[in-house]
Amino acid sequence: MTDPDDLTDTLSRFISEARWFGGKGRPFRLSGVRRLGIVGDHPGVAFDLVEITYEDLPTAGGGTLDVELYQIPLAFYGEPQARLDHALLGTVDDADFGPSHVYDALHDRAAMAHLLRAFAAEESAGALVFHRLPGHDLDLDAHSTLFSGEQSNSSVMFGDDALLKLFRKVTPGINPDVQVHDVLTRAGSDHVAALYGWLDVESQEGSSSSTLQLAMLQQFLRTASDGWDLALASIRNLFTEADLHADEVGGDFAGEAARLGESIAAVHRVLAENFPATRRVGDEMAELAAAMTVRLDAAVAVVPDLASYANALRATYASVGSLEGIEVQQIHGDLHLGQTLRTVKGWKIVDFEGEPAKPLAERIRPDSVWRDVAGMLRSLDYAPQVASQNFGDTDDGAAQRAFRAAEWSARNCGAFLDAYAGRELTAVERTLLDAYEADKAVYEVVYETRNRPAWVPVPMAAIERLAG
Repeated sequence: MTDPDDLTDTLSRFISEARWFGGKGRPFRLSGVRRLGIVGDHPGVAFDLVEITYEDLPTAGGGTLDVELYQIPLAFYGEPQARLDHALLGTVDDADFGPSHVYDALHDRAAMAHLLRAFAAEESAGALVFHRLPGHDLDLDAHSTLFSGEQSNSSVMFGDDALLKLFRKVTPGINPDVQVHDVLTRAGSDHVAALYGWLDVESQEGSSSSTLQLAMLQQFLRTASDGWDLALASIRNLFTEADLHADEVGGDFAGEAARLGESIAAVHRVLAENFPATRRVGDEMAELAAAMTVRLDAAVAVVPDLASYANALRATYASVGSLEGIEVQQIHGDLHLGQTLRTVKGWKIVDFEGEPAKPLAERIRPDSVWRDVAGMLRSLDYAPQVASQNFGDTDDGAAQRAFRAAEWSARNCGAFLDAYAGRELTAVERTLLDAYEADKAVYEVVYETRNRPAWVPVPMAAIERLAG
């Protein structure tokens, strides 16, 4: 073994290169490491909680530093493990394990088997507590496989039986993804993957304590197809049938869009029955409109082309501010086709964390169901535009594809909305939906400007439509 490094240095290097690290490009220091507990042995899975302090926002007058918490499950071996070379973090002299080769435990089937058994037995290990819901016997012989492609979290599949979702960035408090899945599972909802259990820890700071929820174990949807991928397949089918309309091609998506609308409506009903529902009135409505306007003004500063639509959008937001009140409840908070899965038993909704970039207090705040509906409508409008863009600007069929894309969007947005509401929308509902759609499209324009400039015309077309 080479001379061991300090674990802090090893973790700092690992975090800076990790796909799930949200602070890329920002100077930071690893300001603390806390070992929450060790699960199993040979190898034990050590759960380390890492505190990251960013150094690009100096505080004045004793202000609060910009700090985030990340969890890193680690596997320690006295000898190198060739099968885990791709997951090696480095060599360290650890207080619990001594001189060791340390690996990202999520890649290690032996380490993950310890974790699965801990869920089955509802163990406690150090500050770690494993919780289980009754009704499902875990397959303890299932091999683990780490999913690739995720960004903010990490997921491990155990055979065809269960899926572990590990929250890399953790925030003190109840994670809405765990809480909502718990409620929907106990209520018998058919529109989510059943929750099997979760992992948390009580965090003590001074005289106060708070819960950190680290992971959730849920049903693995073996037959699932991603909603976004299904939509794109339907659109490609339409593009190849030059003489047929959207309702005439074999890959027509409108039936699926309608079933998706019914599924989301059912989820919203269960959430309203099991979480506090209230009304947002008076000044709260003005605050909602003002927040949308602030986001618009900030977006205009980034994307000057928005300025020509700004007055019309401000009028849309002002209409929301003038409403007497609206019903608010627990919602998904970040709903789009990528948060849906189609199985042989129907549509499933996933990832109830809300928008990851928002603070936890904002993500768990009750909101209007029409925010979720607007998010799905934007996704259904985005899909055909993205499919059309992927063909390239020089293709002679671009104008025809643009027409077909608009046709697909109108048909499927209509099918989804009709099925979700089951009736004509009221004037208040239409006002809310228009405002939430516009707010989402403004966000999309800024995102595309910063990340994919060639795609800016997609949300700008929606802005033009919504601005009238």
